[in-house]
Amino acid sequence: MLTQRWRVAGRQRLVYSRLLGAVTPRVGRKHGSGPADHGSLGFTLLELLITVAIISLVATVALPLAELTVQRGKELELKRSLRQIRDGIDAYKRAADEGRVERKTGASGYPPSLKALVEGIPDARSPEAAKMVFLRRVPRDPFHRDASAPPEQTWGLRSHASPADYPREGEDVFDVYSTSRSLGLNGVPIKEW
Repeated sequence: MLTQRWRVAGRQRLVYSRLLGAVTPRVGRKHGSGPADHGSLGFTLLELLITVAIISLVATVALPLAELTVQRGKELELKRSLRQIRDGIDAYKRAADEGRVERKTGASGYPPSLKALVEGIPDARSPEAAKMVFLRRVPRDPFHRDASAPPEQTWGLRSHASPADYPREGEDVFDVYSTSRSLGLNGVPIKEW
């Protein structure tokens, strides 16, 4: 019975030594003394060069895709922000046309600034002079370079009196546009969206 236990224990040691043999050096042999130990010291120069080449190949494919994803995300955010602001401007104009916004004679009826959409104005028809708010906040232009600028200063503003091909600021805000000079993924300059 004792000899049977030694055989089982010997087999287990043989299995463990075969499993761990590639990781731990063998007792009684010097490093570098045989061809079997030569590969366990580390990577060869050829293996290292192949690994670096594969990583650089993957990076050359992945970086443009990552840049494209970032550009797409910014463009979607820009479209959403433009839609929100333009909807707020249109709602202000509708309220002015309905007589709910007090305006001077000859005024266009568009908001004087983007802040007016957020701060709100008193409803001229309401006996309590309830405030009408057209935007919760002014979204930031995602393509604007200065991250410290207030959101309302990141947009280009076009007044009602300025032409579409040469937008300029004025007494009111008829439209907004991005001040970015880059092209969108669709080939149209972002400033013209």
